Amino acid sequence: MNIVTNLKSSLGKNEAFLITSEENMRYITGFPHSEGRVFITENEALFFVDSRYIEAVTKSVTSCEVVLMTSFHKQLGEYIEKLGVKTVFTEAEGISVADFSALCKNIPCEVKAEKTDELLTSLRRKKSEEEKHKILRAQAIAEKAFDHILRFIKEGVTEREIALELDFFMLKNGAECVSFDTIAVSGKNTSLPHGVPSDKKVASGDFITMDYGAVVDGYHSDMTRTVAVGEISSKQIEVYETVLKAQKKCLEVLKAGISGFDADKAARDIIADAGYGEFFGHGTGHGVGLQIHEAPRLSPKSKQILEIGDVVTVEPGIYIPDNFGVRIEDMAIITENGFENLTKTQKTLIIL
Repeated sequence: MNIVTNLKSSLGKNEAFLITSEENMRYITGFPHSEGRVFITENEALFFVDSRYIEAVTKSVTSCEVVLMTSFHKQLGEYIEKLGVKTVFTEAEGISVADFSALCKNIPCEVKAEKTDELLTSLRRKKSEEEKHKILRAQAIAEKAFDHILRFIKEGVTEREIALELDFFMLKNGAECVSFDTIAVSGKNTSLPHGVPSDKKVASGDFITMDYGAVVDGYHSDMTRTVAVGEISSKQIEVYETVLKAQKKCLEVLKAGISGFDADKAARDIIADAGYGEFFGHGTGHGVGLQIHEAPRLSPKSKQILEIGDVVTVEPGIYIPDNFGVRIEDMAIITENGFENLTKTQKTLIIL
C-alpha cells in the first residue's frame, strides 16, 4: 500500500487532509518543495504548485494530480464544495497560526489541527528499503568526510576550519546539503554538547568532538566521533571508554518491542555507575529520516516502543563543565532480528 493510499484509507466520508510542511509533502509526492499544498480526500489526491514548479512537478509526480496554484484558498474552496468535504484535517506542527486562521476564515468547511501529524509520524517511522538506501548513501558520504578530516586535523587548525572542511568535503562528494550546522569543538569546548565552532585552535592534549551529517535525496545522516590530539590524560581515556561502553550497551539492547526509556536506560546506567551520571543531560537518541530529529526518541521521558523500520541514533555522552566532554554516535535501523548498525566508522579512541 503506497503513502497516498494509506492516507486515503484513514479518512472517513467527507473528510480530507491538507498537508503543508515541506518534509511531509516530500514524503507524499517525492518532490522537494516548500511552497505547495497537498490535499487528499477519500478518492482524490491533489498537489497544488505555482508556476515556478509546475513543469518539474508535472514531469516527476505520479501519486497526485498536479494543480496550478493561482489563488489557493479560492481554488481549495471550489474543490471542497465539488467533492462534498465537510472536515479538513491539517498538521498541528506544520502550519502556522496565521495560516491556520486564514484557512478557517476562507474555506467553506470545518478545519481541525489534529489526526494528521500522528498518522504521518507513524507512517514515516517505518523506513522502506529505498529510504534506508538513501540514509546509507548519506552516511557513506559522512564517513568519507571523517576519513578525510583525520588527515586535516593537527595542532593549530581552528574549530571553524574543521567544520568548514567537513561541510565542503560532504557537499563536494554528493551531499545535497548538510544535515544541520556542523559541530566541531575542541578542548574545554567539548563540554558543550551543542557547542558552536569557534576560532579556537586545536592544541596538544585536546579532545575534538565532531557531530555532523549529510543529506541525500532529502534523507539525513547523523554521526559523532570524538578524537584526541597529542598526549591525553588517564581521566580523558577513562571517560572515553565509559561513553563507548554505554554506547555499545544501548546498541546491544536495541530491538523491536523495547521502549525508548529502556534503551536510554541501558546507556545511562553505565554512565551513572561509573560516577558520571550528572554529566549526561540529554537523551540517548532520536529518529532520523526526512528530518534530523523525528520519532522515536530514546530518553528518560520516552514512552515510545521501537518498531521494525525505525532508524535511531545512539549517542550517549559525558560533559564535564569547563574541562572536556565525549560523545560517540551511530545510527541503527531496527530489524526483525534486532538491529543493523548503519555506521561503519571505528569507535576505538583515535589519537592523532
